[in-house]
Amino acid sequence: MSTPGPYRAILATPGAKAFSAAGFVGRMTLSMTGIGVVTMVSELTGRYGLAGALSATLALSAAAVGPQISRLVDRHGQRRVLRPATLVALAALAGLLLSAQRDWPDWTLFVFAASAGCVPSVGSMVRARWAAIHQDAPRELHAAYAWESIVDEACFILGPVISIGLSTAWFPEAGPLLAGCFLAVGVFSLTAQRATEPVPHPREHHTPGSALRSRVLQVLVATCVAIGAVFGSVDVVTVAFAEDEGRKAAASLVLAVYALGSCLAGAVFGLLRLRGSVSRRWLLGICAIAVSMIPLQLVGNLPFLAVALFVAGLSVAPTMVTTMALVERHVPRAHLTEGMTWVGTGLAVGVALGSSAAGWVVDAAGSRAGYVVPAGAGTLAAAVAFLGYRRLRPAPQREGSGADGRQDREDRAERRMA
Repeated sequence: MSTPGPYRAILATPGAKAFSAAGFVGRMTLSMTGIGVVTMVSELTGRYGLAGALSATLALSAAAVGPQISRLVDRHGQRRVLRPATLVALAALAGLLLSAQRDWPDWTLFVFAASAGCVPSVGSMVRARWAAIHQDAPRELHAAYAWESIVDEACFILGPVISIGLSTAWFPEAGPLLAGCFLAVGVFSLTAQRATEPVPHPREHHTPGSALRSRVLQVLVATCVAIGAVFGSVDVVTVAFAEDEGRKAAASLVLAVYALGSCLAGAVFGLLRLRGSVSRRWLLGICAIAVSMIPLQLVGNLPFLAVALFVAGLSVAPTMVTTMALVERHVPRAHLTEGMTWVGTGLAVGVALGSSAAGWVVDAAGSRAGYVVPAGAGTLAAAVAFLGYRRLRPAPQREGSGADGRQDREDRAERRMA
């Protein structure tokens, strides 16, 4: 089957297939490492509490260090920063596997897990390349972001299945070990492609401080924390619900259906010729995610849960595509990679918080009650989005002045297409 028109067009860009493929391989580690460490530690020690704490440490470490790496990338380029950062992350992951296999003291596990936060945000690096190529073509950039959302969901469909399968069927360290291999291959392949690497901006284009000083980015990241809590809590509660139903192994299939719904919606979303305000479209997407959590309160069996999660997934990828479009429009280009990474950081922090909250509720009141957590997180996301909506519409500036000048040009381009 041939690739639909907009995707065929963007992938025909010289170098696009190669850097997108490298990004897919590099991003597999994101969906494999956390669950792989949980599986490894639980297989080696039987201590699920320790396994969960290490997974949370990995997530929070990546959330803290990832934006700083991306900030350096904006200043010095992908190749100069990503390769040494990846080597540090791989060394830390190797230390984590060795300390778990040799039964070293628990504190060594946490030291290595915290050091593994140097793993770069490969998805942000790939999206920054698309943004540099199509900076004056909003239609193509929309399709490119949708394509990368499809790649994200494909990683989250395949990654956990591969990681868990290898660690349980081969040897406990196999899942995270392969995740490290994917990271090395993906990053070194990506950084070898110099022709499509965004050119670092001159020092005078970099403002002091973090990209997070942007009021628009603050709204997007705060909302993503709540959305991440939706994702993290849905994962935990679904596993608990499947276990209560006596079919724990089916949880991975049910969660794959959730990702599949998002993947399909993202594919269709990238084909649409959209009109109207991007910020309004983002607000509607956040509200759709919140509303989609309501049917989960009524689940009575796994088939119903799978259908409900498939429907819930339909709003995820389009909302994340729109989120990245807002980052690209409002964050100065000299800080674009860092801005995109902050979105991922918000999601990672939310996943950690949502997982912890859901686990506490499940232990206290059972798996069915646990679906209150994603519903509450979705409601919080919608509230933050409503309160921050006005920040997404900055006062007009002189054309060409930074991100807002870029938005003026793109808004006119969209009106011409309409």
